[in-house]
Amino acid sequence: MSERKPKNIFTAGAISAYFIAESIQKHSTQTAIGGHSIFLGQVRADETEHGIVSAIEYTAFEDMAMEKMHEIREDIFSKYPLTCMHVHHSLGTVTSGEICLFVFTSSAHRKGAIEACNETVERLKAELPVWGKEIIAGDVHQWKVNK
Repeated sequence: MSERKPKNIFTAGAISAYFIAESIQKHSTQTAIGGHSIFLGQVRADETEHGIVSAIEYTAFEDMAMEKMHEIREDIFSKYPLTCMHVHHSLGTVTSGEICLFVFTSSAHRKGAIEACNETVERLKAELPVWGKEIIAGDVHQWKVNK
């Protein structure tokens, strides 16, 4: 098997439902896959002390983030019997209600896909150098804390 190279995981703005559906549909020809697991992260309209969050502006150290994602990806592939993994994270402004993170794992069986997807999401939140600035009405903003 050839060594996997770091991939660009970033998408400008929100991740569209069309893109997500198209990504899923592309796997219909891979008949060895028996299970997919999908996580969609959506921007919440959280209530803060300054008002309601209307959007999040995501920034990242892109090269560093892609290298870290490559490390996470290699580790996940070594732990779980995956057929494939796709990760897409927004950069720039994403309004509340829109999708900002799309993680899609596939395996011959559901357990590997589900466990790999869950661990990938948790590691992205903890390890990826991506930051979100919450945008609140009236030109107020604050840095988002991952929970």
